[in-house]
Amino acid sequence: MTNEVLAAILKSIDEGIHVINTDGITIFYNDVAAKHDGLQQDEVLGKPLLEVYPSLSEETSTLYKVLLNKKPIFNQPQTYLNKYSVKIETINTTLPIFVKNEFIGAVEIAKDYSKMKMLTERLLELQKGLIQNQNKKSNPQNTQYTLDDLITEDENFINLIKKAKKLAKSNSPILVYGESGTGKELLIQGIHHESKRSNGPFIAQNCAAIPEALLESILFGTAKGSYTGAVDRPGLFELAHGGTLFLDELHTMPIELQAKLLRVLEDGIVRRIGGSKSVSVDVRIVAAMNEHPNDALEGQKLRLDLFYRLNVLMFELLPLRIRKVDILLLSKHFIQYFNTQLGKKIQEMTSEVEELFLQYPWPGNVRELKHSIEYMMNMCDGNLLTPQELPILFKQTIEKHKLVNQKVESLSLRKNVQELESNLISKALTISSGNINQAAKLLDIPRQTLQYKLQKFISPPTAE
Repeated sequence: MTNEVLAAILKSIDEGIHVINTDGITIFYNDVAAKHDGLQQDEVLGKPLLEVYPSLSEETSTLYKVLLNKKPIFNQPQTYLNKYSVKIETINTTLPIFVKNEFIGAVEIAKDYSKMKMLTERLLELQKGLIQNQNKKSNPQNTQYTLDDLITEDENFINLIKKAKKLAKSNSPILVYGESGTGKELLIQGIHHESKRSNGPFIAQNCAAIPEALLESILFGTAKGSYTGAVDRPGLFELAHGGTLFLDELHTMPIELQAKLLRVLEDGIVRRIGGSKSVSVDVRIVAAMNEHPNDALEGQKLRLDLFYRLNVLMFELLPLRIRKVDILLLSKHFIQYFNTQLGKKIQEMTSEVEELFLQYPWPGNVRELKHSIEYMMNMCDGNLLTPQELPILFKQTIEKHKLVNQKVESLSLRKNVQELESNLISKALTISSGNINQAAKLLDIPRQTLQYKLQKFISPPTAE
């Protein structure tokens, strides 16, 4: 029963599982692995590994390496051909199997990154071609925004823009923190545009968008032969030479890779994966996080030494709910923008919509405001944006917010004490038939105090 349960668990895992014994014979091979390889399970089970994969050898097969040296291999890229000559690319973690201290074989957990790798390499080729084309131009514009595109009337934000213009001339690294949608990339593009590197490349990479095993090769490049199928390819550091490399969501970068990033920041030298040659690069690193650095440090998502190196120049973008003065200003800007984009003639929002906008917490910040305006203008048939056109999620949040406010208000100590006093006084006056002296005795308070409270809560009684 234990073996059946184990087999069921292994079959349900959404990664390829391949197990061989000490003779190199496959003894377990799940459906996911079969789909990766384009094979049927019965074509692999019970067969020698190198017979099924003739393009591999004892030196290039990660399973055979572990079989021979009994040491684990983690996140190793591997490219091979199956028996039908179909090219397969995976990222493998391969482990030795011991039972009661006896070595019985090796297990491999494989992720198929063929499509992801193809898209990544295509992206690198496009970036490389874009930079080469830009270098041919006398005045390349490889950023969309400048610091003048930041729209605000908030005093703190105005001072931040002034600071950014001043510090843009520096080559020191920059760390930008702000919630999602606050405009981090817009600020960073503006800094690049203001810098001495404005004619150099600006390359942005979201660290959370690329699998961990591929991110290192994307950043540092690969040398031919570093793994099966690897070719000479520059990484983003080399492509960004003379310009700015923007690393978004830095806290999602693996800790081990953060150590390599720190070394590049310290000495300006990169080495391609599997290569022996070091290359000097002149790149300004700008990193951004949507999680507060202190939280990332406490959660061990960010190296302390890397944080101190990047924190030379730091900017914090405040959320829109704190910059309330900008809500209506940005709304007017987006209305004008989408009038042009959508061929509309919307004049403004109704006062009721403006009031709701000022009450709304804007968890998605400026990005959410922009998309809300776009939705409303698509729905609007007139020339005024009304509450009818508000997005459904916006309406639901406003209703929820009102309920929360009502609950908080009902807990007001002052209000509840006043209501209790008023009810007790009313009861005392009823029992005493409106006689203030008797009511005061019932309430155990002086007559003058009761008269004061009557003026405050209840109309004066007709009888004394």
